[in-house]
Amino acid sequence: MNVPLPDFLLVAVRIPLVAVGLPLGLGLLSGYPTANVVRSDWYKNLRTPPGRPPRQVFPIVWPILYISMGYASHLTVKALDSALSPSVRSDCMLALSLYYTQLALNLLWTPLFFGAKKTGTALIDSGLMAAATFYMTKLIAPHSPGAAYLLLPYCAWLSFATYLNGGIWWLNGGPRASAKQE
Repeated sequence: MNVPLPDFLLVAVRIPLVAVGLPLGLGLLSGYPTANVVRSDWYKNLRTPPGRPPRQVFPIVWPILYISMGYASHLTVKALDSALSPSVRSDCMLALSLYYTQLALNLLWTPLFFGAKKTGTALIDSGLMAAATFYMTKLIAPHSPGAAYLLLPYCAWLSFATYLNGGIWWLNGGPRASAKQE
């Protein structure tokens, strides 16, 4: 399956600094408004599942993950550019499409969870983001093992983040709270 991407998205990840800077910059912009929300009564009063790390961990982990995923996108486009087989090119193009899809979902999660306080909708977003990232990692692994290794911590973190989001949604009313918000 050949998934077309606009040329500017391919050009962006061909330049290592842009490939790394794009998710890092967008992630920092997306996360900036959360500082006020995590100090709010709403956030402080959320019941959370076991294992939630201190809030100070998140601004350390996310930049590392953004840098890692950005460089993985660069390695993926390098695999695309050197691919001779149409099936390898197709896998790489689909992986890059999934990369941009998960990045968009990643940027959407913060306004959903912290801005709109829609923990159920954010959970759906988180699940889709994780699924896109897992599949992207599976697709690229045979063609760029380095890219796949860089994505493994992100896959692990997304699993953990989805667990946290799901636990918060469930412990704070789950389906009952979601039905009231609609």
